[in-house]
Amino acid sequence: MTSAEQIQTLIDGMLEAVWIVDPLDLRIKAANRAAHDLLGVPGGSLVGRAVIELACTPEDVLFWEDAAAGLADRILSETLVARADGRMVHVERRISRAKLGPTVSYYVVGMRDRSEQQRVEDELEKLIAELRATLESTADGILAVDLQGTIRGYNERFAQLWELPRRLLTRRDDQGVFAWMRHQVADPQAYLERLELIERSPLLEATDTLVLRNGKIIERQTLPQCSRGRPIGRVYSFRDITERVATESRLQLGAKVFEASLDGIFVCDPQLKLITVNPSFERLTGHPRQELIGQAADQLLQGASGQPLPFDRIRDVLHTEGLWEGELDLRQKGGHAGPCHLSLVRVPDERGRPLHFIGFVRDLSDKHAARRRIEELAYTDGLTGLPNRLLLNERIEFALALARRDQGPLAVLFVDLDRFKQINDSLGHAFGDRVLAEVAGRLKACVREVDTVARLGGDEFVVLVHQADARRAEMLARRILGTMGSPFALDDVTFTVTCSIGIALYPNDGITATDLIKNADAAMFRVKERGRAGFRFYQPQMNVDLLSRMKLDHAMRQGLPRGDFSLHYQPQVDLKTGAVVGAEALLRWRDEELGQVPPGRFIPVAEESGFIVTLGEWVLTQAVGQAARWHRAGRRWVVSINVSALQFQQPDFLERVASALAVSGLPADLLELELTESILVHDLDETLARLKALAKLGVRMAIDDFGTGYSSLGYLKRFPIRKLKIDRSFVNGLPSDESDVGIVRAIVHLARALGLKVIAEGVETQAQRQFLLEAGVDEFQGFLYSPAVPAEAFEATQVPTAEREVSR
Repeated sequence: MTSAEQIQTLIDGMLEAVWIVDPLDLRIKAANRAAHDLLGVPGGSLVGRAVIELACTPEDVLFWEDAAAGLADRILSETLVARADGRMVHVERRISRAKLGPTVSYYVVGMRDRSEQQRVEDELEKLIAELRATLESTADGILAVDLQGTIRGYNERFAQLWELPRRLLTRRDDQGVFAWMRHQVADPQAYLERLELIERSPLLEATDTLVLRNGKIIERQTLPQCSRGRPIGRVYSFRDITERVATESRLQLGAKVFEASLDGIFVCDPQLKLITVNPSFERLTGHPRQELIGQAADQLLQGASGQPLPFDRIRDVLHTEGLWEGELDLRQKGGHAGPCHLSLVRVPDERGRPLHFIGFVRDLSDKHAARRRIEELAYTDGLTGLPNRLLLNERIEFALALARRDQGPLAVLFVDLDRFKQINDSLGHAFGDRVLAEVAGRLKACVREVDTVARLGGDEFVVLVHQADARRAEMLARRILGTMGSPFALDDVTFTVTCSIGIALYPNDGITATDLIKNADAAMFRVKERGRAGFRFYQPQMNVDLLSRMKLDHAMRQGLPRGDFSLHYQPQVDLKTGAVVGAEALLRWRDEELGQVPPGRFIPVAEESGFIVTLGEWVLTQAVGQAARWHRAGRRWVVSINVSALQFQQPDFLERVASALAVSGLPADLLELELTESILVHDLDETLARLKALAKLGVRMAIDDFGTGYSSLGYLKRFPIRKLKIDRSFVNGLPSDESDVGIVRAIVHLARALGLKVIAEGVETQAQRQFLLEAGVDEFQGFLYSPAVPAEAFEATQVPTAEREVSR
């Protein structure tokens, strides 16, 4: 393919008209189909033509003459081109010189048809001119503003009516114009209040009258300016009605006020038949004026909540006082009734007899709607629309009253989503809110109309079930679990949300709303403890357990600063030599009321409440300090301490270990941290980084209770672990239990393959010790050698194992 063919192929794919012009003879070398269509000539007829022949404006001719002389090589402007039929076409034209090599270049002429755009612009300019002429020819002053109050324009008549000073006419100063107008009115405060009312209602149409300081009376009419059905601004028209008002009667002026009032106004004869109404009253009732005239007022008005209107009493008040006020319901077209405030005034004749009654009606719908909204906010959950705790308590109290009267049962179900925090943390709280709304919908679908689903907050819901015994409550719990078990799908994300349910029944589990909710919560908590995604009925022992844990947690927090905690040390012995090589620091607690509390009782409570972090830091400081004192006395014993998962995950854990070593002066290789397998499988990357940092300090690390949790050869290979501790559950059956024998040997073989040491805990017999020695275990600890003892008694345990009695 030749270069000319390549150029032709290239420009044929372009939407705009393109010429390729030879810079030497200024003739068209190639032109695409769009160029031929633009000029209305047959395809290919432009090739070879001189561009100067196609120039229609002096600017084009001058450019090509300069281009021929080498004085110009580019231009961008609007111009005209002539079609074959003689019609001139407006185009946007760009000419630039493109170099294809050291000696080869072309002019590229691109043209875009602007005929339609030019036509639209001309039409728009014509419309603007007509609008301006209309505005200037009207006798009214016109002011246009946007929704933000910025002036978009005004006519000369507006400036004349308000006598705007020259300084405001010669420069843009919106606030200056508004301030001048405010200064010109006789009652600035009323003017501002009315203006604020208009601005608060973008769709409001209103007419009112302004009295200026110079004595002029201006009629102001305001209409919303809309675009595509939405308000974009407001147009005010101002008319000088000073002369008209001067010639009109007070009745005519009153009629104008009557028509422009935002309140509904009606006039009745002495028999309370409607004579006339204003537009606002038409709007409030939904009836046109023709339908209202002649109707009796008591046919349109009724007492609040549909009660009959006490017109006899109203007449008596009007006769004695001349005025009656009160809240009523105004009947509207279609049979509906809306709340309103009615002021009814008696107009007497010369003899004092009723001539007319004038009623002023103010719509209270917005006020009542606001009141209902406030009540909704007070009694419902803003996210799900479900009843909140306050409304739930009221409904439970009502249900309890019915249950006591009828001697019937009822059930309260406490529903808590499982691991909902994971959704908030991973997908965001906004996504979590949508999940909660979906959960609310599913829960409501599970219950009857008479039952109540409420949200207490967070991911906690309560279901009140009327006339429900244990069987019905269980059926509902299973229905909820089944419904919640269906996958959720939001934003192309599919996931499952399970829940835990606690059930409390009236009257066995409580006779008050507080007791029923509390006990259902306790039952739900027990479900959480036992694996989640289930339900459980309340049992009295649950509260006892919860109260016991609360008291235990409080006692621990009081006991630590009081010195009730201490450390005991159990020797760790080399199986081959019988020498003590280290000690495990074990926490002991003796409370002044509870006595000696076993670790198996208080450690789980401390982990649940988070107090384990404080306890762990105290153990670290005390154990490192004791190891340092032994080291200074010439005893190189490695001290092992247990580290909880929560303590290990603290951001400053590494700094606290380093600080304890620095303060005590203990060499880092004499401190061993015993970690559970659950720690190692949580956030592997962060755990690996922390373990490497500890190893860099020189601290030893061992896996405690190896084989009882989640074991992975991958983390054993990656993590800087030095020792595996065989759990006592695998040592108890040695050497007679074949399963324990196989497990222990497998752990030893695994440790040898990975270059790790092995220690066994809970060794109580010589037979166990002998088996472990023969199996290749390196160290042991247990009652065979010594129980855990205070630091002062620890050195007395330094006797070879063979010489010690076996204690159980």
